Amino acid sequence: MSQDGVGVDLETSLGYLLKEASSALRAAMEEVLRPLGMNVTRYSCLELLAQRPGLSNSELARGAFVTRQSMNVLLQALEREGYVTRPEQAPVGKVLPTRLTPRGRRSLAKASAAVRSVEVRMQSGLTEAERSGAFRLLRSMIHSLREGSDGA
Repeated sequence: MSQDGVGVDLETSLGYLLKEASSALRAAMEEVLRPLGMNVTRYSCLELLAQRPGLSNSELARGAFVTRQSMNVLLQALEREGYVTRPEQAPVGKVLPTRLTPRGRRSLAKASAAVRSVEVRMQSGLTEAERSGAFRLLRSMIHSLREGSDGA
């Protein structure tokens, strides 16, 4: 509770601190991606496609934390610019599997290096044990929140 007994005390709220960390991480990523002509959503899309070629628009949207409509607009732009390719017709059903082009892979390599530098900076004050512990704690929180929403 806050000092007045109403709401959340932002000074001691773990949720608020996580949101602040997330916001700081996104800002730092945007800063290093901007000179490469990218933003976090574009980078996330390319990274997802590199790791899981052929993902659908819906799967990419979920992975990048954006709406399907936003992802569709992004994919159209990436396709026009030569970073990704999608078939004219869906091989099965309605899904148009998206794949990186060589240009997309080159662009992603630069962006990945920039993002890795941000992650290294973010973790620079932590020991290996603290990094491992933070990873475990965050995974546990995510699991607890997702598990709690399934049974509601």
